[in-house]
Amino acid sequence: MHKIAVLGNGRVGGNLAAALTRAGHQVTVADRAPGEAAEAARTARIVINATPGAGSLERLAALREELHGKILVDVSNATTDGPDGLPADLLHPGSSLAEQLQEALPETHVVKTLNTMLFPVMTAPATLTQPPTAFLSGEDPLAKQTVHELLTDLGWHKEWITDLGGIQTARATEAAILFVPHVIRSSGFTPFALSIAR
Repeated sequence: MHKIAVLGNGRVGGNLAAALTRAGHQVTVADRAPGEAAEAARTARIVINATPGAGSLERLAALREELHGKILVDVSNATTDGPDGLPADLLHPGSSLAEQLQEALPETHVVKTLNTMLFPVMTAPATLTQPPTAFLSGEDPLAKQTVHELLTDLGWHKEWITDLGGIQTARATEAAILFVPHVIRSSGFTPFALSIAR
């Protein structure tokens, strides 16, 4: 059992918080208010960033002290929005939100995951007709192992989880968000995820 703070109480944050609570973890959900987020981060071992990616860097950099020594699980994608509200362009081309967070929070163990799927799949991967893939990017092996265990608590089979390596590999998974608006316009909001077929 871990003490987990979920920052962001929208569809993504609420879905993750409910599933992790069902799995037996002690979960606190905080909205984007600085004081509430700081208190939640201070008392948790693992912090999940489920805030909108466009403002995540500024919001989390302000929590540097509270996030010292913690695992920060980043599930957000930093993009501009198109006219229909769907993702348009990356905010950090040639880099990634995860890399920017790691640079701003050098004493925090940033792990990128669950950002290559629509949010219902994060906590119900087995509902898809084919096995999806959850990717891990991060510098700290122990932090990634902890996040790997959280993913199994969310229903991810270990063979569905791929460790891509260091935090720089998050560039690839974050760029996958560029598929999303086209798939949604083609097929609607039916849950889907990227999958590595072997």
